[in-house]
Amino acid sequence: MSKIAILTDSNSGITQSQAAGLRVHVLPMPFTMDGESYFEDINLTQEAFYEKLTGGAEISTSQPSPGSIIERWNRLLERHDEVVHIPMSSGLSASYESAAALARDFDGRVQVVNNRRISVTLRQSAVDAVEMADAGWTAKEIKARLEEEKYDSSIYIMLNTLKYIRQGGRITAAGAAIGTLLNIKPVLQINGEKLDAYAKVRGVKQGRATLIDAVKKDLSGRFADFSGPENCHIAIAYTYDREAAAEFKREAEAAFPGYAIRVDPLSLSVSCHIGPGALALTCIKKLKI
Repeated sequence: MSKIAILTDSNSGITQSQAAGLRVHVLPMPFTMDGESYFEDINLTQEAFYEKLTGGAEISTSQPSPGSIIERWNRLLERHDEVVHIPMSSGLSASYESAAALARDFDGRVQVVNNRRISVTLRQSAVDAVEMADAGWTAKEIKARLEEEKYDSSIYIMLNTLKYIRQGGRITAAGAAIGTLLNIKPVLQINGEKLDAYAKVRGVKQGRATLIDAVKKDLSGRFADFSGPENCHIAIAYTYDREAAAEFKREAEAAFPGYAIRVDPLSLSVSCHIGPGALALTCIKKLKI
């Protein structure tokens, strides 16, 4: 039995079925859809979610309840000495602040990490934490290391539609209508803790090229010290369209020879804000244990 349990949330993209194989525990993110409560990957599948989303359902997301977090920690501490809890970035949700406040009552046995990540970058943090625990690191040491390298990753996301980002208030209705007519595909970036605009391109082909160019710039610029397959992960995430993701993977493999490129669906709590058909490309520094 490991002395340390690694806990993240479903914003990592780790499914309940994958969690056991990775030796990670996953808190499902809660949803309200047309007034009914759902939990990602518990009673809400990817297929059912997109059916409701594209059908015009009223969808809202929230963070796990304090009670559900405490209950999970207590259960883990029955079988482990410590818990490392890695929620999504504090810049995108209040999940970290809420969990950090709750952890004060656990006398240091629960360490809540704020390493400014989400999706496949958050998944990598959880996998790295398991490796550190196996190597004998304490929960406090794991937290410190993950936070030390919190900015050593980038995510670039191409949206296929402006509909859902408009509903979230990040673009005006008029702007969305013009963008749709012109086949504009916004490319966003998550560099640390905030979701920001990166570029506006016309069409999917140019959007994919922009994602690849953005990661190439990182690898030759701010990540130059750890570029190369031996020092860096490259991964793809997508919403709903597996075929588009598989096609983009072939492009990325040609652009980044030697890299083993993972492909995973984006978590549903991210997908509801950007809609189906989105593609993301990320680079993540490999953590040396």
